[in-house]
Amino acid sequence: MSGPTAGLLTSLPVLAFAVVGALATWLARTLGVHRVTLGALLCVVLGLGGRSLVDGSPPFLALSMLALAGMATANVLLPSLVKLHFPDRIGRVTSLYVTALAIGLTASLMLTVPIATSIGGPDGWRWGLGSWAVLALVSALPWLRLVAHDLHTGDRPRGIGLLEVARTRIGVVMALFFGLQSLQAYVAFGWFAQLWRDSGYSPTQAGLLVGVIAAVGIPLSLWLPAAAARREDQRMLLTVVIACYPVGYLGLLVAPYDLAVLSAVLVGVGATTFPLILTLIGLRSRTPAGTAALSGFTQSVGYLLAALGPFAVGTIYEHTGGWTWPLLLLTALSVPQLALGRYAARPAFLEDQLP
Repeated sequence: MSGPTAGLLTSLPVLAFAVVGALATWLARTLGVHRVTLGALLCVVLGLGGRSLVDGSPPFLALSMLALAGMATANVLLPSLVKLHFPDRIGRVTSLYVTALAIGLTASLMLTVPIATSIGGPDGWRWGLGSWAVLALVSALPWLRLVAHDLHTGDRPRGIGLLEVARTRIGVVMALFFGLQSLQAYVAFGWFAQLWRDSGYSPTQAGLLVGVIAAVGIPLSLWLPAAAARREDQRMLLTVVIACYPVGYLGLLVAPYDLAVLSAVLVGVGATTFPLILTLIGLRSRTPAGTAALSGFTQSVGYLLAALGPFAVGTIYEHTGGWTWPLLLLTALSVPQLALGRYAARPAFLEDQLP
């Protein structure tokens, strides 16, 4: 792939989650949430499997977008499925699936290249990428039984539209909160390896430090959502977690080499705001329809906002030649993130604010 084509490939996730994710709630109301979830998983199977078989860039990009569309749809519907099937265990079940997300992220980062190299030859990369289609296919099998007696996300035929959510205070706050959190995560995973390489670490060591950020989320994802669900007011919990961001950035500003591990751990703790937001989506709505609509609006708008982060940080880094100003920007953005998070953590319900 050429440089611009590779750049387009890396922008497809944001495009898929922002655009396709906005359609997920409408599809669920029209076709049924379980049918759409099964269809989303089949899109992942076809996209991941198909792109490992093609040779040209255009079909590779198209099939990647198909897989991402399925992932975006499932990502939006999962909170409503938790609300639908486990209304009294939102925190516990959310803990399980966000931990699975963290493990899946770590596994794909660690295993894709070894799978490809173990096969060897010019087609090793096809096995490295295509093997994940098998996992998606296995994941789709349990949903075959559920589609026979599908349930819709809404308890009223019309459902709740995204524009209605946009006119509520909790909807706007959650979307901005999700966007700022995703922005921080995109920058950390996209740029911090470069930061640590510039500070004197080898590429391998820098990659391991980024892995520390991801790994911190695995044990905390098991505990945080359940802890949040047990509380009526989650402001104190969110404050402690989000405060780890500026403290970690301060370590990177003062001693990016000597405090690298500690800073990586602190930023990793801050990044676990993500499972907390997913838990709040279920807690800030009364019905599965409300959860689906709030999830769709929060993620579609939030990912559009998050897409600005890596671009802005890269531009500032290029023009200043260092990491002081990018880190100061991230520190400044943690302030409105904390304010929005504290508002979202107060007891409130989407349905009570609908026009």
